[in-house]
Amino acid sequence: QLQASGGGSVQPGGSLRLSCAASESIFRRYNMAWYRQRPGEARELVAAISIAYVTYYSESVQGRSNISRDVATNTMYLQINTLKPEDTAVYYCSRGRTWPRPSDYWGQGTLVTVSS
Repeated sequence: QLQASGGGSVQPGGSLRLSCAASESIFRRYNMAWYRQRPGEARELVAAISIAYVTYYSESVQGRSNISRDVATNTMYLQINTLKPEDTAVYYCSRGRTWPRPSDYWGQGTLVTVSS
């Protein structure tokens, strides 16, 4: 199972860190990723991190975000800085065997709202 948390309301220019807790068996065996879905739009890949800690970022967050995974706590993180209103979305964590779009299984989403 995947449990996402850390969403909330943030002003433009602010930062947020999302967390995704996973079981040890999932964490050690799968690539993982963050996707997001804006209202009325399709779900899109935001960032991914492989079992080997290789990372991938979409152009929309490249340079202002950091994805990481902590094997000690079986938790994946996504830090996004300089948030923009267009970052408003429901963020989902996922796991899978494909790269860079692991998507075999989804957790529930966490809502991020960027607004002044």
